[in-house]
Amino acid sequence: MGSHSEIIEAGAPPEPHHMDSTTAYHAAKLGMWLFLATEILLFAALFAAFALYHWWYFDEFHHASEKLDWRLGALNTAVLLFSSYTAAVAVYAAQIGDNKRIVKNFGISVACGLIFLIIKAVEYSGKYAKGYFPGTDLWSDPNFAQSYKNYFGIYYCLTGLHALHVIIGMSVMIWVITKARKNRFSGRYYTPVELGALYWHLVDLIWIYLFPLLYLIG
Repeated sequence: MGSHSEIIEAGAPPEPHHMDSTTAYHAAKLGMWLFLATEILLFAALFAAFALYHWWYFDEFHHASEKLDWRLGALNTAVLLFSSYTAAVAVYAAQIGDNKRIVKNFGISVACGLIFLIIKAVEYSGKYAKGYFPGTDLWSDPNFAQSYKNYFGIYYCLTGLHALHVIIGMSVMIWVITKARKNRFSGRYYTPVELGALYWHLVDLIWIYLFPLLYLIG
């Protein structure tokens, strides 16, 4: 008869061999934190560029920011904050081996991400209709202030890159959901759930900085 550590409870989900040890768990978590640090540096560089242009064109950036609807930005902030809560609940569910709650809460987070993207698409379409978008007649007009182009150029760069991260985060959570449906996670193995939630928290954190920076600049 094997040792007590070799006994597997009936119905317990199988554990991938590469995540069996504590060392592997901490290595994966450290790798994720290092990756998140590089993402923060990327956005920090863009934040610095925005701050510099804001200093150069203070009044123009103030007027340009008034073209944004802060209510839509605030709504998106609330949506992402709620999605971060459900992602945290999913991690707790994984720690106690409740795969159904993982599916439910990560599913809510994915739905919130979709709502965020829809609201952002509504914002983009509104800017396009008004001409505050590259390729429109107003944007191509020589009399259209270069400072406005600077503001909206950085705005689309920041929000577009963030939207890409939202899509990536949603894809990761959908992948985790497919694993949870097969009862792959337990209190002994939940690393993908935790790492997916960490990435999603970063997505939310970046938006918390973007919202006041872009929408409340005035």
